[in-house]
Amino acid sequence: MSAPVAAVGVVCLRGDDVLLVRRGKPPRLGEWSLPGGRIEWGERARDAALRELREETGVEAELIGLIDVVDGLFTRRATHEIWGHYVLIDFAARWIAGEPVAGDDAAEAAFYSIAELDALSMWGETERIIQSARELGAKGTTRAPSPLVGEGGLRERSERKTGEG
Repeated sequence: MSAPVAAVGVVCLRGDDVLLVRRGKPPRLGEWSLPGGRIEWGERARDAALRELREETGVEAELIGLIDVVDGLFTRRATHEIWGHYVLIDFAARWIAGEPVAGDDAAEAAFYSIAELDALSMWGETERIIQSARELGAKGTTRAPSPLVGEGGLRERSERKTGEG
């Protein structure tokens, strides 16, 4: 058994549109998701979020708040054995500059309107996080998030998913 992997995700909003990437690597290969990835040793979560956003999409943004912390538990279909555990720290951000260009782990990157999201293959938690970010953005939050607690405090959610591995 190994330790969970600390990772970040970013819901980058440009008006009513949200920036998504199509995953080029497991887990969730080929699915649309939030830009993000692993936190590097000694790196703050906020800094990792902005770095991953730049690396995967070429887009610059400002963080407007912490949305949630989600446990992504991935299991083998046949045995239900856990093969991956990611602690996902999801931030909301406002787009500042740049047009999306897929880079790093992303196969594609693009802004989508809320009406277009239903047609995309996404994890249910991703959809929930996007909605929460839209609500946070509508409040006009401009304060940088605390490294430990966001606007509404931390809320834990655990999801067990069957997938690759």
